[in-house]
Formats: sequence, C-alpha cells, structure tokens
Amino acid sequence: MATKDQQPKKLPLFPLLSLLCFASIFLALSLSLSKRASISNETIHFRSTPTLTSTPCNYSHGSWIYDPNWIPNKYDSTCKEIFKGWNCIAGNKSNAKDIIKWRWQPNGCDLPPFDPVRFLQTFRDTSIGFVGDSLNRNMFVSLFCSLKRVSSDVKKWRPAGADRGFTFLLYNLTIAYHRTNLLARYGRWSANANGGELESLGYKEGYRVDVDIPEGTWADAPSFHDVLIFNTGHWWWAPSKFDPVKSPMLFFEKNQPLIPPVLPAVGLDKVLKHMILFVERRMRPGGIKLFRTQSPRHFEGGDWDQGGSCPRLRPLSTEKVEELFSLKNNGTNVESRLVNQHLFKALKGSTFHVLDVTHLSEFRADAHPATAGGKKHDDCMHWCLPGITDIWNDLFIMHLNIIKARN
Repeated sequence: MATKDQQPKKLPLFPLLSLLCFASIFLALSLSLSKRASISNETIHFRSTPTLTSTPCNYSHGSWIYDPNWIPNKYDSTCKEIFKGWNCIAGNKSNAKDIIKWRWQPNGCDLPPFDPVRFLQTFRDTSIGFVGDSLNRNMFVSLFCSLKRVSSDVKKWRPAGADRGFTFLLYNLTIAYHRTNLLARYGRWSANANGGELESLGYKEGYRVDVDIPEGTWADAPSFHDVLIFNTGHWWWAPSKFDPVKSPMLFFEKNQPLIPPVLPAVGLDKVLKHMILFVERRMRPGGIKLFRTQSPRHFEGGDWDQGGSCPRLRPLSTEKVEELFSLKNNGTNVESRLVNQHLFKALKGSTFHVLDVTHLSEFRADAHPATAGGKKHDDCMHWCLPGITDIWNDLFIMHLNIIKARN
C-alpha cells in the first residue's frame, strides 16, 4: 500500500486553465487573421469593379479577346436610329456579326457591358449632350439603341439647338446630339471689293473660323445639359473641305483676322483654349464635362480619296498598330495621335474628364463599314453598329458612375 508521501502530485488548477484560455484565444485570432487574408486576396483578385478605394484602372490599355459566345445583348441591327451606312449587318458586311464577339479586356481589370436599366434608374432626371462631329453621333446612336431596347416610351425632339434628341419618358432622361465639325463657328469667306488685310495678302476666298465663338448648334448646350461629352479633330485636316490653296481656313479672333495667317494646328489650339473656357464658364452647377479622344481611321493603301481601303476581318496586331499610327512614320492615319497631342495640352489644368478611346480602337481595323457603307469609297472612319462605339459607351458610363460616386 502506498503511503501518503508516495501519492502523485496534482497540478495547480489555475495555471492549467490559464494555459487553455491562452491557446483558445491564439487559435481564434489565427483563424480570424487567416480569414481576413483570404478576403483581402479575394478583393485584389476581383478588383475589376472600380471603387473609390481601389487602385484606378487604365481601361484604355489591354487586348481584344475573341469569344464566339460573347453576346452583349444590347441591341441589334433593327434599331431604326442606326444610319444606313453604319448598319453593317443590313449592309451584308462579311464579318458584321463577328465584330461584337471581340471583347475588350483591359490590363488588370474588367470592363463589363453597362446595364441599360440600371443606367436609366441611376441617371433619372438627367440630360446628356454629345457635342461634335459624326463620330460623336456614332456614339450617341449606340447609346440610344441600347436604351431604347429596354425603354420604348420615347419623345423625339431637338433640345438647345441639337441636331436630334430623345427623352426616355419613364425616367425623364434626355440624350441629344449637337453637330459641330470644328466646335467654333465657321462659314464661307470671300474677299471684300474694298480690300482688307487678308485681301492685301492675296486671299480671295476660304473659310472664316472664329476661334473664340462657339458654333450656334451647341452654344446653349452647357446651360441645358447635366453631362456633356465633346470631340473634334477629323475636319481639321480635311483637304476636300478646307483646301489649303483653294479654300483655306482663315482664323479670326475678336472679329479680326489673325495676321499673319496661322496653320490649322495653331487654329486648333486656339479653338480648344477658347471653347474649354466657354464651357467651364457656362456649364450648369454640378455639371460633368468630358472630352473624348480622337477616333482612329484605318485607311491602307492611300487616303479615302486615293483608293484607300480597310478590308481586314480581324483586329490588328500590336506591331501593325504602331506601323499605322506612329507619329514617326507620319502615315495616312497619323491624325488620331496628332490631334490627341493638341487635346491633352489644351485640357491640362481644366476641369474636364478625358474619355480615352483611341488606343483600344486602333486595333479594330475590322470594325468599319468599308465597302458596306454604301459610298463610292471605303468608309474606314465611322464604325459599324452594333460595334466599337458600344465599348466607348461602356467606358463612358463607367466614368460617369465613378464621378457620380465621388461627388
């Protein structure tokens, strides 16, 4: 029989309980940290939807991915607002149905198609104006067709001097297109029989461009619309319209001709400067102002009036894009990057937002109407609808949502 001194010693209860509690707390904290790390990794992985705290994504850089099952399901070729020359499906362009199966994939994030119903709800009681040349109309029509598919109760009218406009009555949302080629007012000029400064230099006719006066088609737009998106560029180097010898652009400021006469590049800088200031002074309080970068053309083998064409059926490679658009090569399509240089310079320090569509569009030589445009020459400037301007609107609305959230 064991004696009392030989009985096994008991461990104190309090230290044992303390050790167990500490182990439990450590295990709980470890699991919590592990879960947080998992959530953090998931947030980074799914950072495609931009938030105010996420790293901004450069949506203009990425690649086009072909997906035969990709159906944005926004609208189709039956939308009556589509200009006949842009309706490539109705015009029997061989790759018309494949154009929308190429999906733009930005580097490091996603650009999902915008939801038309959500857009109408979010921007209820809002007026949006597209101001610019026919490429902005291309974009305007794309947006209209997307919205019309989900909301057919529409009033057609021409607000604030617009070329065309529509109000979606259930949401009181208006979109309008204001046509203007140069943003500034311009018109035919002929020499005065009594002479003048231009006449003394030998000028007999041309086009007068008032660099400090907006064209009447959009002068009232800043005080009417809540959102404005501008473009200009295609007409500034258009010899068929502004022949430098037979019908040159003659720039006026404060109602006086600029002497010596300046080149279109200088005139563009002056117009951009004055028009940006005009909009910033006249825009209604809280209004959103965007400037879209230049839409690229894809003429190969010559310009539009020199037999140039755009027969490609697939997007261009990165190497081919640089060959066609590099400023160093000074090729037929150099216009887009050249105009953008002037645009970025003018917008610096302004309150405008930039909608950069140039680079992502440079790849899409396959997405123009070409011979299906119904013209005597290939249309390698405008875009097929449905088509690339649908992506522009995805980007446009992504920008609007971000700006709205910040404000």
